[in-house]
Amino acid sequence: MEKMGAHNILAYMGMLFAIASYVAYATDPTQLQDFCVGVNDPKNALFVNGLFCKNPMDAQPNDFLFKGLNIPRNTNNKLGSNVTLVSAANLPGLNTLGISMARIDFAPYGLNPPHTHPRGTEILTVIEGTLYVGFVTSNLPNGGNRLFTKVLNQGDVFVFPQGLIHFQFNVGKTPAVAIVGLSSQNPGVITIANAVFGSKPPISVDVLSKAFQLDQKVIKYLESQFWMDNNH
Repeated sequence: MEKMGAHNILAYMGMLFAIASYVAYATDPTQLQDFCVGVNDPKNALFVNGLFCKNPMDAQPNDFLFKGLNIPRNTNNKLGSNVTLVSAANLPGLNTLGISMARIDFAPYGLNPPHTHPRGTEILTVIEGTLYVGFVTSNLPNGGNRLFTKVLNQGDVFVFPQGLIHFQFNVGKTPAVAIVGLSSQNPGVITIANAVFGSKPPISVDVLSKAFQLDQKVIKYLESQFWMDNNH
């Protein structure tokens, strides 16, 4: 009876594993771009979910190499920061591997403004300087959103969960540098202020004035500003 019981347990576990494997393989692949509109005629297709693959026989060592991430970037801009992304777009060997990385340079009191990565979790390591970082949760069941913040020093590591609004601010009097890893070959970035007040065409003033409970003149002023992109 004991042998029969053990056999049944193993069979049951095997069945569960098979079902779990089927469910895992039956789900849709994670998107690698904002959208991919379907077409009936392949001749009209422009993109795939990711990048087209080179014939493996034609691959070269340089396909897996990116140089220059050690070089400080120019932070002479309104935000005082510069993000250098290394993704499948400039390191082709990353295609289909599900990862990317970036270097973030900060001038003294420079800011990487509130933004999200819709397709990737971010893990950040401080190489130089001191950063005040944080992220905001999605809407909580009892209302509101929770803010998680921390002051990071050299060698500290912090994680920003996928899709959540987050930021990094150099609180020091000297430049700062951080290296980040991202769990997608194309994590995407939505800078909140740019998207809300700088979209083309602009979001309706009526919509924004009601959403932010601000006078329409204030909204028009914000929409008239130059919303720079610090991602390169």
